[in-house]
Amino acid sequence: MASSVKTRRYDATNRRALATARREAVLAAARELMLRDGYAATTIGSIAAAAAVSAETIYKAFGGKPGIVRALYHQALEGNGPEPAEQRSNRLRGTASGHDLVAAWAELAREVAPQVAPLATLLRDAAGSTPRAQSLLDEVEHTRLQRMRENAQALIATGDVRPGLSRRDVTDTLFAVSAPEMFELLVNRRGWSSHRFARFQRETMVGALLTPRSANHGSD
Repeated sequence: MASSVKTRRYDATNRRALATARREAVLAAARELMLRDGYAATTIGSIAAAAAVSAETIYKAFGGKPGIVRALYHQALEGNGPEPAEQRSNRLRGTASGHDLVAAWAELAREVAPQVAPLATLLRDAAGSTPRAQSLLDEVEHTRLQRMRENAQALIATGDVRPGLSRRDVTDTLFAVSAPEMFELLVNRRGWSSHRFARFQRETMVGALLTPRSANHGSD
């Protein structure tokens, strides 16, 4: 009886590992094909062939190409650390000064933007001719705006935001500075390093939103 239970647990573990491996293979294949050939030209069949899985497996796991791109976005936003970037950002709320918050956000953007920006370009290019891509682009932008509203509230709560700025003012500034198009323009087109990009983001947010550091806190 005990052996049977152990076997079932082992089988379940193997199935989960296999499912995870297949999911990662699909996402890797989809990212490569879509960024190379475009959203419309990439078919579920071509992704399935590249990932060595069936098309049915992809439809069951993702529901189609919009679901794949949504999953790619979530994967990109997690960053490269052992803990998802969003969770790392959340842990700073209520504990960091406004200046430290924006510095951390700039570093997290430097980490995730190289993965997110190409996907944003992909969706933007597809949105004009593919309604489902437009719908997903709208969803992604709405989610990003909501995140910036939460970040704005956290930044205001530090007491370091310049007097006279509303939550909407702060939200809109964060929304603009965090746009994937900003990374695409400055890094991919103008050849900036990721470190220069992070410094630009930090300095822009500080200059537009925060009061100067007091002498007790030192300088930037």
